[in-house]
Amino acid sequence: MAIDISEAIHQLIRDRGMSEELILRTIENTILAAYKRRYGSADNAVVRISEEREVSVFAKKKIVDGVYDPVSEIDLEEAQTLHPDADIGDEILIEIDPQEFDRISVQSAKQTAHQSIREIQKDSLYSEYKNKVGEIIIGYYQRERNGTIYVDLGKLEGILPKKYQSPRETYHVNDRIKALIIEVNKSPTGLQVVLSRTHTDFVRTIFELEVPEIYDKTVEIHKLVREPGYRTKLAVYSNRDDVDPVGACVGLKGVRIQAIIKELEGEKIDILKYDPEPRRFIKNALSPAEVRDVIILDEGKHQALAVVSESQLSLAIGKQGLNVRLANRLVDWNIDVKTDTQFEGMDIAAESRRAVSELFGDAEGYSEELSRISELPGVDTLVVQALQEKGVDFIEDFLALSQKELLELKAITAEQLEALHKLIEENVEIVEEDEKGPSPEESSAEQDAEDEQAVHEEIPPELETYECPECGAHITVDMTSCPNCGIGLSFEYEDE
Repeated sequence: MAIDISEAIHQLIRDRGMSEELILRTIENTILAAYKRRYGSADNAVVRISEEREVSVFAKKKIVDGVYDPVSEIDLEEAQTLHPDADIGDEILIEIDPQEFDRISVQSAKQTAHQSIREIQKDSLYSEYKNKVGEIIIGYYQRERNGTIYVDLGKLEGILPKKYQSPRETYHVNDRIKALIIEVNKSPTGLQVVLSRTHTDFVRTIFELEVPEIYDKTVEIHKLVREPGYRTKLAVYSNRDDVDPVGACVGLKGVRIQAIIKELEGEKIDILKYDPEPRRFIKNALSPAEVRDVIILDEGKHQALAVVSESQLSLAIGKQGLNVRLANRLVDWNIDVKTDTQFEGMDIAAESRRAVSELFGDAEGYSEELSRISELPGVDTLVVQALQEKGVDFIEDFLALSQKELLELKAITAEQLEALHKLIEENVEIVEEDEKGPSPEESSAEQDAEDEQAVHEEIPPELETYECPECGAHITVDMTSCPNCGIGLSFEYEDE
Protein backbone atom coordinates (compact mmCIF):
# COMPACT_ATOMS: atom_id res chain seq x y z
CA MET A 1 0.00 0.00 0.00
CA ALA A 2 1.62 3.27 -1.13
CA ILE A 3 1.17 6.55 0.70
CA ASP A 4 1.10 9.89 -1.18
CA ILE A 5 3.32 12.38 0.68
CA SER A 6 3.86 14.98 -2.04
CA GLU A 7 1.79 17.61 -0.23
CA ALA A 8 3.68 17.06 3.04
CA ILE A 9 7.02 17.42 1.22
CA HIS A 10 5.99 20.71 -0.38
CA GLN A 11 4.82 22.03 2.98
CA LEU A 12 8.15 21.18 4.65
CA ILE A 13 10.01 22.91 1.85
CA ARG A 14 7.89 26.04 2.28
CA ASP A 15 7.83 26.15 6.08
CA ARG A 16 11.24 24.83 7.02
CA GLY A 17 13.32 25.87 4.05
CA MET A 18 14.68 22.33 3.72
CA SER A 19 15.82 20.78 0.46
CA GLU A 20 13.71 18.00 -1.07
CA GLU A 21 16.60 15.55 -0.91
CA LEU A 22 16.97 16.01 2.85
CA ILE A 23 13.19 15.64 3.35
CA LEU A 24 13.10 12.35 1.44
CA ARG A 25 16.03 11.03 3.44
CA THR A 26 14.26 12.00 6.65
CA ILE A 27 11.06 10.20 5.58
CA GLU A 28 13.02 7.08 4.79
CA ASN A 29 14.75 7.12 8.17
CA THR A 30 11.41 7.67 9.91
CA ILE A 31 9.79 4.63 8.27
CA LEU A 32 12.83 2.49 9.03
CA ALA A 33 12.61 3.56 12.69
CA ALA A 34 8.93 2.51 12.82
CA TYR A 35 9.71 -0.82 11.11
CA LYS A 36 12.49 -1.53 13.60
CA ARG A 37 10.24 -0.71 16.51
CA ARG A 38 7.56 -3.07 15.18
CA TYR A 39 9.72 -6.03 14.07
CA GLY A 40 12.88 -5.61 16.16
CA SER A 41 15.23 -5.07 13.21
CA ALA A 42 15.29 -2.99 10.06
CA ASP A 43 18.08 -4.85 8.28
CA ASN A 44 15.68 -6.42 5.75
CA ALA A 45 13.43 -3.35 5.34
CA VAL A 46 13.29 -1.60 1.97
CA VAL A 47 11.71 1.85 1.49
CA ARG A 48 10.87 3.04 -2.01
CA ILE A 49 9.71 6.55 -3.00
CA SER A 50 8.37 6.91 -6.52
CA GLU A 51 8.63 9.96 -8.76
CA GLU A 52 5.03 10.74 -7.86
CA ARG A 53 6.21 10.88 -4.22
CA GLU A 54 4.40 7.72 -3.16
CA VAL A 55 6.09 5.77 -0.39
CA SER A 56 6.08 1.95 -0.17
CA VAL A 57 7.60 -0.31 2.48
CA PHE A 58 8.83 -3.84 1.77
CA ALA A 59 10.28 -6.67 3.82
CA LYS A 60 13.02 -8.64 2.09
CA LYS A 61 12.63 -12.33 3.01
CA LYS A 62 14.50 -15.48 2.04
CA ILE A 63 12.59 -18.56 0.92
CA VAL A 64 13.42 -21.52 3.13
CA ASP A 65 12.08 -25.02 3.88
CA GLY A 66 11.21 -24.54 7.53
CA VAL A 67 11.00 -21.02 8.94
CA TYR A 68 13.09 -20.16 12.03
CA ASP A 69 12.98 -16.34 11.77
CA PRO A 70 9.61 -15.13 10.45
CA VAL A 71 10.92 -11.56 10.12
CA SER A 72 13.56 -12.43 7.51
CA GLU A 73 12.39 -15.87 6.27
CA ILE A 74 9.31 -17.21 4.46
CA ASP A 75 8.10 -20.72 3.73
CA LEU A 76 8.20 -21.98 0.11
CA GLU A 77 4.50 -22.68 -0.05
CA GLU A 78 3.58 -19.19 1.18
CA ALA A 79 6.10 -17.59 -1.16
CA GLN A 80 4.65 -19.39 -4.17
CA THR A 81 1.25 -17.90 -3.39
CA LEU A 82 2.83 -14.51 -3.93
CA HIS A 83 5.25 -15.48 -6.69
CA PRO A 84 4.46 -18.79 -8.43
CA ASP A 85 8.01 -19.11 -9.79
CA ALA A 86 9.63 -18.72 -6.36
CA ASP A 87 12.07 -21.40 -5.23
CA ILE A 88 14.06 -22.21 -2.08
CA GLY A 89 17.02 -19.82 -1.61
CA ASP A 90 15.40 -16.98 -3.52
CA GLU A 91 14.73 -13.56 -1.90
CA ILE A 92 11.46 -11.81 -2.43
CA LEU A 93 10.05 -8.42 -1.42
CA ILE A 94 6.82 -8.50 0.50
CA GLU A 95 4.96 -5.19 0.75
CA ILE A 96 4.08 -4.13 4.29
CA ASP A 97 0.82 -2.40 5.04
CA PRO A 98 1.58 0.69 7.26
CA GLN A 99 -1.56 -0.18 9.17
CA GLU A 100 0.41 -3.08 10.66
CA PHE A 101 2.57 -0.60 12.62
CA ASP A 102 1.24 -0.23 16.15
CA ARG A 103 0.77 3.07 17.96
CA ILE A 104 4.08 2.84 19.85
CA SER A 105 5.99 2.25 16.62
CA VAL A 106 4.34 5.22 14.99
CA GLN A 107 5.07 7.46 17.98
CA SER A 108 8.74 6.44 17.95
CA ALA A 109 8.91 7.21 14.24
CA LYS A 110 7.37 10.64 14.77
CA GLN A 111 9.95 11.51 17.43
CA THR A 112 12.72 10.37 15.11
CA ALA A 113 11.27 12.49 12.31
CA HIS A 114 10.99 15.60 14.46
CA GLN A 115 14.54 15.19 15.75
CA SER A 116 15.89 14.65 12.27
CA ILE A 117 14.05 17.68 10.91
CA ARG A 118 15.37 19.87 13.75
CA GLU A 119 18.95 18.72 13.18
CA ILE A 120 18.70 19.15 9.44
CA GLN A 121 17.19 22.60 9.83
CA LYS A 122 19.86 23.57 12.38
CA ASP A 123 22.67 22.39 10.08
CA SER A 124 21.11 24.10 7.10
CA LEU A 125 20.68 27.41 8.91
CA TYR A 126 24.16 27.16 10.45
CA SER A 127 25.73 26.75 7.00
CA GLU A 128 23.68 29.65 5.67
CA TYR A 129 24.39 32.13 8.48
CA LYS A 130 27.99 31.06 9.06
CA ASN A 131 28.75 32.38 5.59
CA LYS A 132 27.08 35.68 6.54
CA VAL A 133 29.43 36.52 9.43
CA GLY A 134 30.68 40.06 8.81
CA GLU A 135 27.55 41.03 6.88
CA ILE A 136 24.76 43.38 7.90
CA ILE A 137 21.30 41.93 8.47
CA ILE A 138 17.96 43.59 9.18
CA GLY A 139 15.58 42.29 11.84
CA TYR A 140 12.82 43.47 14.14
CA TYR A 141 12.78 44.00 17.88
CA GLN A 142 10.85 41.22 19.64
CA ARG A 143 11.63 41.36 23.34
CA GLU A 144 14.32 42.24 25.89
CA ARG A 145 15.66 40.17 28.76
CA ASN A 146 18.45 41.16 31.17
CA GLY A 147 19.60 43.84 28.75
CA THR A 148 19.80 41.44 25.78
CA ILE A 149 17.53 42.26 22.84
CA TYR A 150 16.03 39.37 20.85
CA VAL A 151 15.70 40.19 17.15
CA ASP A 152 13.41 38.41 14.69
CA LEU A 153 15.50 37.59 11.61
CA GLY A 154 12.79 35.69 9.78
CA LYS A 155 14.01 32.09 9.82
CA LEU A 156 15.38 32.36 13.34
CA GLU A 157 15.92 34.73 16.25
CA GLY A 158 19.15 36.66 16.78
CA ILE A 159 20.45 38.24 19.97
CA LEU A 160 21.87 41.72 20.47
CA PRO A 161 23.75 41.65 23.82
CA LYS A 162 23.95 44.76 26.00
CA LYS A 163 27.69 45.20 25.39
CA TYR A 164 27.07 45.38 21.62
CA GLN A 165 24.36 48.05 21.87
CA SER A 166 25.15 51.71 21.28
CA PRO A 167 24.55 53.84 24.40
CA ARG A 168 22.84 56.42 22.19
CA GLU A 169 20.08 54.07 21.01
CA THR A 170 16.77 52.86 22.50
CA TYR A 171 14.34 50.36 20.97
CA HIS A 172 10.66 49.44 21.13
CA VAL A 173 8.69 46.41 20.02
CA ASN A 174 8.71 45.89 16.21
CA ASP A 175 11.41 48.55 15.71
CA ARG A 176 13.62 47.87 12.71
CA ILE A 177 17.19 46.98 13.71
CA LYS A 178 20.15 46.85 11.35
CA ALA A 179 23.14 45.03 12.86
CA LEU A 180 26.31 43.15 12.01
CA ILE A 181 26.51 39.37 12.34
CA ILE A 182 29.66 38.73 14.36
CA GLU A 183 29.16 35.18 15.60
CA VAL A 184 27.09 32.06 14.80
CA ASN A 185 27.00 29.21 17.33
CA LYS A 186 25.18 25.92 17.72
CA SER A 187 23.49 25.41 21.07
CA PRO A 188 21.28 22.66 22.57
CA THR A 189 18.25 24.92 22.16
CA GLY A 190 19.00 25.80 18.54
CA LEU A 191 21.12 28.21 16.55
CA GLN A 192 22.48 31.36 18.17
CA VAL A 193 23.23 34.36 15.93
CA VAL A 194 25.04 37.15 17.80
CA LEU A 195 24.57 40.68 16.47
CA SER A 196 26.46 43.93 17.11
CA ARG A 197 25.98 47.64 16.46
CA THR A 198 29.20 48.74 18.21
CA HIS A 199 31.77 46.85 16.14
CA THR A 200 34.03 48.93 13.89
CA ASP A 201 33.21 46.63 10.98
CA PHE A 202 29.57 47.67 11.35
CA VAL A 203 30.48 51.22 10.32
CA ARG A 204 32.90 49.92 7.69
CA THR A 205 30.18 47.79 6.09
CA ILE A 206 27.68 50.67 6.15
CA PHE A 207 30.20 52.81 4.26
CA GLU A 208 30.58 50.01 1.70
CA LEU A 209 26.80 49.98 1.23
CA GLU A 210 26.44 53.78 1.01
CA VAL A 211 29.61 54.67 -0.93
CA PRO A 212 29.99 52.85 -4.29
CA GLU A 213 33.63 53.97 -4.58
CA ILE A 214 34.47 52.06 -1.38
CA TYR A 215 32.54 48.99 -2.52
CA ASP A 216 34.44 48.80 -5.83
CA LYS A 217 37.81 49.58 -4.12
CA THR A 218 38.31 52.91 -5.90
CA VAL A 219 38.46 54.43 -2.41
CA GLU A 220 39.77 52.32 0.45
CA ILE A 221 39.58 52.70 4.21
CA HIS A 222 43.10 52.70 5.67
CA LYS A 223 41.93 52.43 9.29
CA LEU A 224 38.79 53.03 11.30
CA VAL A 225 38.52 53.68 15.04
CA ARG A 226 35.36 54.23 17.01
CA GLU A 227 33.91 55.13 20.38
CA PRO A 228 30.37 53.72 19.88
CA GLY A 229 27.65 56.30 20.26
CA TYR A 230 30.04 59.26 20.39
CA ARG A 231 32.57 59.57 17.56
CA THR A 232 34.12 57.63 14.69
CA LYS A 233 37.29 58.50 12.80
CA LEU A 234 38.29 56.87 9.54
CA ALA A 235 41.24 57.53 7.27
CA VAL A 236 40.63 56.96 3.57
CA TYR A 237 42.75 57.12 0.43
CA SER A 238 42.02 56.91 -3.29
CA ASN A 239 43.50 54.52 -5.85
CA ARG A 240 42.78 57.06 -8.59
CA ASP A 241 44.16 60.57 -8.82
CA ASP A 242 40.92 61.98 -10.17
CA VAL A 243 38.82 60.77 -7.20
CA ASP A 244 38.75 62.71 -3.94
CA PRO A 245 38.44 60.04 -1.18
CA VAL A 246 36.91 62.38 1.41
CA GLY A 247 34.48 63.94 -1.07
CA ALA A 248 33.35 60.50 -2.25
CA CYS A 249 32.49 59.49 1.32
CA VAL A 250 30.68 62.74 2.09
CA GLY A 251 28.67 62.73 -1.15
CA LEU A 252 26.94 65.54 -2.98
CA LYS A 253 25.72 68.05 -0.38
CA GLY A 254 26.62 65.52 2.30
CA VAL A 255 23.84 63.11 1.34
CA ARG A 256 25.94 59.97 1.88
CA ILE A 257 27.44 60.88 5.22
CA GLN A 258 24.08 62.14 6.48
CA ALA A 259 22.51 58.75 5.74
CA ILE A 260 25.26 57.02 7.70
CA ILE A 261 24.97 59.42 10.64
CA LYS A 262 21.22 58.83 10.70
CA GLU A 263 21.77 55.07 10.84
CA LEU A 264 24.17 55.58 13.77
CA GLU A 265 21.59 57.72 15.59
CA GLY A 266 23.61 60.95 15.32
CA GLU A 267 27.09 59.61 16.12
CA LYS A 268 29.77 62.08 14.95
CA ILE A 269 31.97 60.92 12.08
CA ASP A 270 35.32 62.45 11.06
CA ILE A 271 36.49 61.48 7.56
CA LEU A 272 40.09 62.41 6.86
CA LYS A 273 42.66 61.73 4.20
CA TYR A 274 45.36 59.17 4.97
CA ASP A 275 48.92 60.38 4.47
CA PRO A 276 52.02 58.15 4.78
CA GLU A 277 53.97 61.12 6.16
CA PRO A 278 53.43 61.02 9.97
CA ARG A 279 53.29 64.79 10.53
CA ARG A 280 50.58 65.37 7.95
CA PHE A 281 48.65 62.27 9.02
CA ILE A 282 48.67 63.40 12.67
CA LYS A 283 47.51 66.86 11.67
CA ASN A 284 44.64 65.33 9.68
CA ALA A 285 43.75 62.91 12.49
CA LEU A 286 43.08 65.73 14.97
CA SER A 287 40.31 67.16 12.81
CA PRO A 288 38.02 69.00 13.17
CA ALA A 289 40.66 71.00 15.10
CA GLU A 290 43.12 73.12 13.09
CA VAL A 291 46.68 72.09 14.00
CA ARG A 292 49.40 74.67 13.39
CA ASP A 293 52.42 72.39 13.62
CA VAL A 294 53.37 68.80 14.49
CA ILE A 295 56.77 67.99 16.00
CA ILE A 296 58.14 64.45 16.13
CA LEU A 297 59.66 64.04 19.60
CA ASP A 298 60.73 60.39 19.33
CA GLU A 299 60.21 58.57 16.05
CA GLY A 300 61.20 55.20 17.50
CA LYS A 301 58.69 55.44 20.34
CA HIS A 302 56.08 57.16 18.11
CA GLN A 303 55.82 60.25 20.30
CA ALA A 304 54.70 63.52 18.75
CA LEU A 305 53.64 67.00 19.82
CA ALA A 306 50.81 68.91 18.17
CA VAL A 307 50.78 72.70 18.54
CA VAL A 308 47.42 74.46 18.27
CA SER A 309 46.11 77.91 19.00
CA GLU A 310 44.42 78.62 22.32
CA SER A 311 40.98 78.64 20.68
CA GLN A 312 41.53 75.21 19.12
CA LEU A 313 42.83 73.40 22.23
CA SER A 314 39.50 72.15 23.57
CA LEU A 315 38.42 71.08 20.08
CA ALA A 316 41.66 69.16 19.50
CA ILE A 317 41.46 67.34 22.82
CA GLY A 318 37.72 66.77 22.67
CA LYS A 319 35.24 66.05 25.42
CA GLN A 320 37.00 63.96 28.09
CA GLY A 321 39.97 63.66 25.71
CA LEU A 322 37.95 61.66 23.17
CA ASN A 323 39.21 63.38 20.01
CA VAL A 324 42.92 63.08 20.77
CA ARG A 325 42.42 59.54 22.11
CA LEU A 326 40.84 58.40 18.86
CA ALA A 327 43.55 60.22 16.90
CA ASN A 328 46.20 58.30 18.87
CA ARG A 329 44.57 55.00 17.94
CA LEU A 330 44.09 56.02 14.32
CA VAL A 331 47.71 57.02 13.63
CA ASP A 332 49.26 54.67 16.22
CA TRP A 333 51.26 57.55 17.75
CA ASN A 334 51.24 59.07 21.23
CA ILE A 335 50.15 62.65 20.57
CA ASP A 336 50.51 65.44 23.12
CA VAL A 337 48.52 68.60 22.34
CA LYS A 338 49.87 71.98 23.50
CA THR A 339 49.02 75.60 22.86
CA ASP A 340 51.58 78.07 21.51
CA THR A 341 52.15 79.49 25.00
CA GLN A 342 52.57 76.06 26.57
CA PHE A 343 54.94 75.01 23.81
CA GLU A 344 57.17 78.04 24.28
CA GLY A 345 57.55 77.22 27.97
CA MET A 346 58.48 73.59 27.37
CA ASP A 347 61.98 72.21 27.88
CA ILE A 348 62.16 69.48 25.30
CA ALA A 349 65.15 67.33 24.37
CA ALA A 350 68.00 68.64 22.25
CA GLU A 351 67.12 66.72 19.11
CA SER A 352 63.49 67.78 19.37
CA ARG A 353 64.54 71.43 19.76
CA ARG A 354 66.63 71.10 16.64
CA ALA A 355 63.61 69.72 14.77
CA VAL A 356 61.51 72.62 16.04
CA SER A 357 64.14 75.11 14.96
CA GLU A 358 64.18 73.67 11.44
CA LEU A 359 60.38 73.56 11.36
CA PHE A 360 60.00 77.22 12.31
CA GLY A 361 62.84 78.28 9.98
CA ASP A 362 65.20 79.70 12.57
CA ALA A 363 67.59 81.85 10.56
CA GLU A 364 70.46 81.48 13.00
CA GLY A 365 70.07 77.71 13.16
CA TYR A 366 69.95 75.55 16.22
CA SER A 367 72.74 75.67 18.79
CA GLU A 368 73.82 72.19 19.87
CA GLU A 369 75.54 73.45 23.00
CA LEU A 370 74.80 71.15 25.91
CA SER A 371 73.72 72.74 29.18
CA ARG A 372 72.53 69.90 31.39
CA ILE A 373 74.65 67.06 32.75
CA SER A 374 71.91 64.59 31.79
CA GLU A 375 72.32 65.60 28.11
CA LEU A 376 75.93 64.42 27.97
CA PRO A 377 76.28 61.31 25.75
CA GLY A 378 77.03 58.17 27.74
CA VAL A 379 76.85 59.88 31.15
CA ASP A 380 76.40 57.62 34.18
CA THR A 381 72.74 57.91 35.28
CA LEU A 382 73.67 57.22 38.91
CA VAL A 383 76.05 60.17 38.86
CA VAL A 384 73.35 62.39 37.32
CA GLN A 385 70.88 61.33 39.98
CA ALA A 386 73.35 61.93 42.83
CA LEU A 387 74.17 65.40 41.53
CA GLN A 388 70.49 66.29 41.07
CA GLU A 389 69.81 65.31 44.68
CA LYS A 390 72.41 67.91 45.66
CA GLY A 391 70.75 70.49 43.42
CA VAL A 392 73.38 70.26 40.67
CA ASP A 393 71.67 69.88 37.29
CA PHE A 394 73.63 72.09 34.89
CA ILE A 395 77.20 71.58 33.69
CA GLU A 396 78.05 75.14 34.69
CA ASP A 397 77.00 74.48 38.28
CA PHE A 398 79.11 71.33 38.43
CA LEU A 399 82.23 73.08 37.16
CA ALA A 400 81.71 75.80 39.78
CA LEU A 401 81.95 73.29 42.66
CA SER A 402 85.03 73.59 44.83
CA GLN A 403 87.27 70.65 45.77
CA LYS A 404 85.70 70.54 49.23
CA GLU A 405 82.19 70.43 47.78
CA LEU A 406 83.22 67.63 45.43
CA LEU A 407 84.59 65.58 48.35
CA GLU A 408 81.29 66.00 50.15
CA LEU A 409 79.55 64.11 47.31
CA LYS A 410 80.01 60.77 49.06
CA ALA A 411 77.67 58.95 46.63
CA ILE A 412 80.14 59.61 43.78
CA THR A 413 83.62 58.05 43.69
CA ALA A 414 86.76 59.85 42.58
CA GLU A 415 86.88 57.71 39.44
CA GLN A 416 83.31 58.75 38.53
CA LEU A 417 84.16 62.43 39.04
CA GLU A 418 87.21 62.07 36.86
CA ALA A 419 85.17 60.34 34.14
CA LEU A 420 82.55 63.10 34.27
CA HIS A 421 85.22 65.81 33.93
CA LYS A 422 86.64 63.98 30.91
CA LEU A 423 83.18 63.66 29.36
CA ILE A 424 82.59 67.41 29.75
CA GLU A 425 85.96 68.22 28.19
CA GLU A 426 85.15 66.04 25.17
CA ASN A 427 81.63 67.34 24.53
CA VAL A 428 81.43 70.89 25.87
CA GLU A 429 83.31 73.93 24.68
CA ILE A 430 83.84 76.19 27.67
CA VAL A 431 84.13 79.85 26.68
CA GLU A 432 85.26 82.38 29.28
CA GLU A 433 84.39 86.08 29.02
CA ASP A 434 87.18 88.34 27.76
CA GLU A 435 87.84 91.03 30.39
CA LYS A 436 90.70 93.48 30.81
CA GLY A 437 93.36 92.16 33.14
CA PRO A 438 96.42 89.96 33.20
CA SER A 439 97.45 87.84 30.24
CA PRO A 440 96.02 84.31 29.99
CA GLU A 441 99.34 82.81 31.20
CA GLU A 442 99.47 85.11 34.20
CA SER A 443 95.83 84.60 34.99
CA SER A 444 96.24 80.84 34.84
CA ALA A 445 99.30 80.85 37.12
CA GLU A 446 97.64 83.24 39.53
CA GLN A 447 94.47 81.22 39.56
CA ASP A 448 96.40 77.98 40.22
CA ALA A 449 98.15 79.61 43.16
CA GLU A 450 94.87 80.90 44.54
CA ASP A 451 93.24 77.50 44.13
CA GLU A 452 96.15 75.76 45.86
CA GLN A 453 96.08 78.25 48.69
CA ALA A 454 92.28 77.92 48.98
CA VAL A 455 92.56 74.16 49.13
CA HIS A 456 95.20 74.29 51.90
CA GLU A 457 93.16 76.85 53.79
CA GLU A 458 89.79 75.16 53.46
CA ILE A 459 90.57 71.41 53.49
CA PRO A 460 91.95 69.80 56.70
CA PRO A 461 95.10 67.64 56.22
CA GLU A 462 93.15 64.44 56.95
CA LEU A 463 90.77 65.17 54.00
CA GLU A 464 93.46 66.26 51.50
CA THR A 465 93.91 63.81 48.62
CA TYR A 466 97.19 62.54 47.17
CA GLU A 467 98.25 60.18 44.42
CA CYS A 468 99.44 56.63 45.13
CA PRO A 469 103.14 56.38 44.17
CA GLU A 470 102.47 52.93 42.73
CA CYS A 471 99.24 53.17 40.73
CA GLY A 472 98.28 56.86 40.86
CA ALA A 473 94.92 56.29 42.60
CA HIS A 474 93.50 58.94 44.96
CA ILE A 475 94.51 58.38 48.60
CA THR A 476 94.13 60.30 51.88
CA VAL A 477 96.36 60.57 54.96
CA ASP A 478 94.13 58.34 57.05
CA MET A 479 94.76 55.33 54.74
CA THR A 480 97.34 52.65 55.66
CA SER A 481 97.18 50.96 52.27
CA CYS A 482 96.09 51.91 48.74
CA PRO A 483 92.50 50.84 48.07
CA ASN A 484 93.40 50.17 44.44
CA CYS A 485 96.71 48.27 44.41
CA GLY A 486 97.05 47.42 48.12
CA ILE A 487 100.56 48.88 48.64
CA GLY A 488 101.33 49.98 52.21
CA LEU A 489 101.29 53.71 52.87
CA SER A 490 102.93 56.02 55.38
CA PHE A 491 102.91 59.83 55.50
CA GLU A 492 105.60 62.21 56.77
CA TYR A 493 105.19 65.92 57.35
CA GLU A 494 107.91 68.52 56.87
CA ASP A 495 108.01 71.74 58.81
CA GLU A 496 107.77 74.76 56.55
